[in-house]
Amino acid sequence: MVEFVKNRGIYEQVIMEMVPSATEFVWIATADIKDMHVGSRASFRPFLAVLSELVEEGVSIRLLHAKEPGENFRRDFDRYPALLAGLERNICPRVHLKSIVVDGRIAYLGSANLTGAGMGAKGKDRRNFESGIVSDEPSIVSGTMEQFDEIWMGAQCDTCQRRDYCADPIA
Repeated sequence: MVEFVKNRGIYEQVIMEMVPSATEFVWIATADIKDMHVGSRASFRPFLAVLSELVEEGVSIRLLHAKEPGENFRRDFDRYPALLAGLERNICPRVHLKSIVVDGRIAYLGSANLTGAGMGAKGKDRRNFESGIVSDEPSIVSGTMEQFDEIWMGAQCDTCQRRDYCADPIA
């Protein structure tokens, strides 16, 4: 299955269905990350709460992003102590890809950063115009995981030429 998703569909399929279905791991790569809230109009909560619940259930979370998130994200992060022990983060200023892999079985690849406007969580007149694909095709999932893992392990660090801008070098 390869399915095109856009705007609100990214939020509904990836953030509300795909990520919460994880039983083993979630790998998230994004250039920008903000304090996105999820849920229904009656009950919004930080996406970090979803990740924290997954960690508490034994799901491994990896977050690869380009820069430190803002104050609101950091404040909410501190409200979920499970994330301190169970969420691994790597920061690389070259990261511009946007992907999410769940359990090595399904992947999202697209243009949306992990923000409310990017993922389509905001109202229809306040969200970005984004698109991507959701796929369970083994070649797409494994290719997405390979790229993520190469960056995660620092395979390009020696030749990156951005080391001076790297707040926390991977390798």
